[in-house]
Amino acid sequence: MLTDDHAALGYTTSTGLAFTHEEIVDPHFEACADAYLEALDGVGIRPGWHVLDAGCGSGAFLPRLAELVGERGRISALDLAEESAERAAERMRDHPVRARLEVRQGSLLRLPYPDDSFDAVWCANTTQYLDDAELACALAEFRRVTRPGGLVAVKDVDGTLSTVRPADPFLITDFFRASAVSPGYARQLLRGRDLYRRLREAGLRSVRQRTILMEHHAPLSPAALRFYGNACARFARQASSLGIPGGWAPFLDPDDPTNPLRHPDGYISEGNVVAVGTV
Repeated sequence: MLTDDHAALGYTTSTGLAFTHEEIVDPHFEACADAYLEALDGVGIRPGWHVLDAGCGSGAFLPRLAELVGERGRISALDLAEESAERAAERMRDHPVRARLEVRQGSLLRLPYPDDSFDAVWCANTTQYLDDAELACALAEFRRVTRPGGLVAVKDVDGTLSTVRPADPFLITDFFRASAVSPGYARQLLRGRDLYRRLREAGLRSVRQRTILMEHHAPLSPAALRFYGNACARFARQASSLGIPGGWAPFLDPDDPTNPLRHPDGYISEGNVVAVGTV
């Protein structure tokens, strides 16, 4: 059963994964939209292609994918959370670009598509929830369903570039150092700049990778305050429960006017990586 605390952290009901509910991921996308869409635009998706959005969430990338493939193109979208798949389909119902669209529920580890079905696979903000073995499985599935010569593109976070001000410049670094000692979600948030290697190990060719630093300066936008306020509050609670030292207490209440993110010098950065390989 999901508690109020789970709800505040954005768990999707059907997956039990934190920070996957549309109430969390949509503000995150809104806060970072320019960088996210630039990353997608750089993949090389072309008009007329059939593209899979693997781990589509509530469908934030689908409108731009529809623009990229155009009316002659096709989009398939898949998400583990049934409620997210439903929201993604709803988002695109009245979209002006009439690319053919199919949205379904399913797992990245067992993609419900035949071999060589797609010209490209796009997977954003999803591999962070997979352990190393699951990541290898998902990449093998992406390669399997992509035609020879097609593209596999994975975008995800690089936690090593996260920092917040005004605060100890090592606050988030020390949190990750302590919480990522054992395998798990925290360590997977630090795996971003290894994606190129993971794609090569999956048998993809001509792998290229780009790291993007996204910065948010005071006054933070409402979307940035909403997402990063909740994220820092989660880190603060985890730091307290795990006994990780540091000045996390001011971040516990995202709505507190004295929260550092609301300070005139408030600042937070986030790193993202997009890796692209050819089948």
